[in-house]
Amino acid sequence: MDQEFHSVKRLPPYVFAEVDKLKAAARAAGEDIIDFGMGNPDQPPPHHVIEKLAEALMDPRIHRYSTSRGIPGLRKANAAYYARRFGVEIDPENETIVTIGSKEGLANLAQAITSPGDIILVPNPSYPIHAFGFIIAGAAIRSMPAGPKVDFMDQLERAVRHSVPKPAALVLNYPANPTAEVVDLDFFAEVVDFCRRHSIYIISDVAYSEVYYDTLPPPSILQVPGARDIAVEFSSLSKTYSMPGWRVGFCTGNAKLIAALARVKSYLDYGIFTPIQVAATAALNGPQDCIEEMRARYRARRDVLVGGLNAAGWPVPSPKATMFVWAPLPPTLAETGSLEFSKLLLREAKVAVSPGVGFGEHGEGYVRLALVENEHRIRQAVRNIKAMLRTHAKGKATEPKRIAS
Repeated sequence: MDQEFHSVKRLPPYVFAEVDKLKAAARAAGEDIIDFGMGNPDQPPPHHVIEKLAEALMDPRIHRYSTSRGIPGLRKANAAYYARRFGVEIDPENETIVTIGSKEGLANLAQAITSPGDIILVPNPSYPIHAFGFIIAGAAIRSMPAGPKVDFMDQLERAVRHSVPKPAALVLNYPANPTAEVVDLDFFAEVVDFCRRHSIYIISDVAYSEVYYDTLPPPSILQVPGARDIAVEFSSLSKTYSMPGWRVGFCTGNAKLIAALARVKSYLDYGIFTPIQVAATAALNGPQDCIEEMRARYRARRDVLVGGLNAAGWPVPSPKATMFVWAPLPPTLAETGSLEFSKLLLREAKVAVSPGVGFGEHGEGYVRLALVENEHRIRQAVRNIKAMLRTHAKGKATEPKRIAS
């Protein structure tokens, strides 16, 4: 049978797969690749969290099916986190749900609330699931150019004015992946006011709300009065507590959207393995000094990488938040494009990065570097990149000049 499947046809080839394939081949050949490609924390979770997991595993009754909404203790722990961090009171029964990482939650919420042909507003560039979760659910995506130099409210007003039918939902992500852009509470208040007037739901992703450096603690959209009338927020323990493989996330906010997600999840999963949820509860309720240690680690790595690249002749801005550096292509190689430049880095500098075009067409001209290698490895990567840039600069200098006819 040679028929094509409709949902799969709507998914383009995964851009990152090209670089991943080359990276795997290089490693198979024995090459040492310094990998800034995936935002995959390299440190273990806090020791007390691992101990709690081990303790929970010894209970013979705990290995049964769990619950798709999350155990009550973990939902209460997330509500306590919101009260402590944002000053927002959350009902753990109706206003938060545990998800198998924020990626699963976003995709299943899209299935729950999307009708075929619905228009969803998504920033571009953005984390792929923000758009493709809704595309898989049958929505039409209207991309909104995003980034520090973009007037977001102007783009939002234009998108709503020129969309037929009216957009059903808007996706936000601050601190932003991949651009590392941050916003303040006034920004969220303006967006909430606009979307309430136009009856548009807001889906906010705050996975990096604890990974910040030279800025005030990033806010939650739920701090805005009335935001819960239209908004939910996805968060995760992956980056905050170095628990990416544990797949623990939350959706918090509007009770109607939470109920819709809970309904869909009740048919699809039995939730996260209960011992993991018990340990995740310990992460949220236990000592929090690990968070500042995490920030200090990424801050030091950021400074080594950004300082080194700038000294090497690659002008790169320093991010105020996230574990990513969003770097415009070096001037001497700007014409190569982000995918080809990523391949060049891998081939000649033995450094893996994510091409910006993989996050949307407005990501072209950039690459994303994740701060997931130690400082020694980062310095080695900078030396390799500097040598590569010097080689290509010499090549351009020796190119014969064209004589106009």
